[in-house]
Amino acid sequence: MVREQAGQVLAANLRALRERRGLSLSELARRSDIAKGTLSQLESGTGNPTIETVFSLSNALEVPVSSLLTERVAQDVVLIRSAGLDVLSGDAVDLRMLRRMDVTDTVFELYDQRVRPGETQRSTGHPGREHTVVTSGFLRVGPAEAPYTLGPGDYVCFSAQQPHLYEAVDGPVTSVLLLEYPATAGPVQLGAPCGRG
Repeated sequence: MVREQAGQVLAANLRALRERRGLSLSELARRSDIAKGTLSQLESGTGNPTIETVFSLSNALEVPVSSLLTERVAQDVVLIRSAGLDVLSGDAVDLRMLRRMDVTDTVFELYDQRVRPGETQRSTGHPGREHTVVTSGFLRVGPAEAPYTLGPGDYVCFSAQQPHLYEAVDGPVTSVLLLEYPATAGPVQLGAPCGRG
């Protein structure tokens, strides 16, 4: 999906989700802590959202990130070429959403994740759990008060509701991020195991 198409998908999904909840732009701006003008640009398809913006909208609308970023299509085979994907960039992380999967009562979102050295990506928390596998480099990741350092092939899972961070250690990192949300997008209880909730 090229950037223009991705912007149109976000615009349509954002407008539909906001209207479904009966929220004005002003109310969504208040709930998400995003300027009303920025929301208006996003809904018109002219905005350039960051990771933080998309996660703030996800939290404010109480939906998985993929509800904002993906078109629903039924296919037997799904082939996604990374060159055609829109990149969501934050302070230290670049994300490309590869796939959303709805599995019974759980939604999974699969991302190609690149972490740039020299900065730290921080999140105040959001619904669900995060699963990360490092494919190259060394990554400090996990709960903000006690992150783990992962090397190639290492995996960690943690509750995303608590503040957490991503930070490259000694150079760039490539990794796979799998976000797991309840289909209802309700909050995941802290301390829930990384298997089925």
